[in-house]
Amino acid sequence: MTDLTPAVDATGLCRRYGRRWALVDVSLRIEPARVVMVTGRNGSGKSTLLRVLSTAIRADAGVARVAGFDLRRQPQNVRARIALLSHPSYHYEALTAIENLQISARFLGRETRREALMPGLAEVGLADRADDAVGTFSAGMRKRLSLARTLLQSAAVVFLDEPYAQLDPPGFRLVDDLLATLRSRGTTVVMATHLVDRVRDLADDGIVLEEGRLQWSGRAADVARAGDEELPTHPGGDR
Repeated sequence: MTDLTPAVDATGLCRRYGRRWALVDVSLRIEPARVVMVTGRNGSGKSTLLRVLSTAIRADAGVARVAGFDLRRQPQNVRARIALLSHPSYHYEALTAIENLQISARFLGRETRREALMPGLAEVGLADRADDAVGTFSAGMRKRLSLARTLLQSAAVVFLDEPYAQLDPPGFRLVDDLLATLRSRGTTVVMATHLVDRVRDLADDGIVLEEGRLQWSGRAADVARAGDEELPTHPGGDR
């Protein structure tokens, strides 16, 4: 992906579950090295959008390119250049934290030695639990391990689905630091979150979904505060 290639370029994305449309004609363009906040009410389509763009599920209509590759025709190329932090952790419950990271590192073609992976666990506050089975972890600890796995990947585009969920205040600061780390790498971050007040100053751009439709886009600093009835308007806005 060159500096001129959009990180995400989507037109007319639609996705339905049974009779309910989760995404309706969503078109968007995200430039490289931007941190983008995707927000909206519960059921607005945030998670579905991230899952479609990360190839976890397929759109029923529309086209999109991520990191320069077509979602339908080149999904393997897309997957090689992205990382997805989703709601389910997908960890191996019977294995330890370090063993889970070693499996991820092996799939990614990265160094699997314990010495190489322990700094990643230390970064998310799990160094002292490296040899404990993940089945004994709390939801917040599982999220921390997922964050360590995300940092392990050298992705051009990172999708974060509610990264602050299940975390305590120190965990919130950990996610803030993760965003700063990814930004320093020049990584594009697309993050679904309800925490508008927290993320507004950490993101560059904002997207608001409502009932599966793109209701508004613009500067993250202009996204309405949580609980506001009206969204800001600006020239060329998508409301």
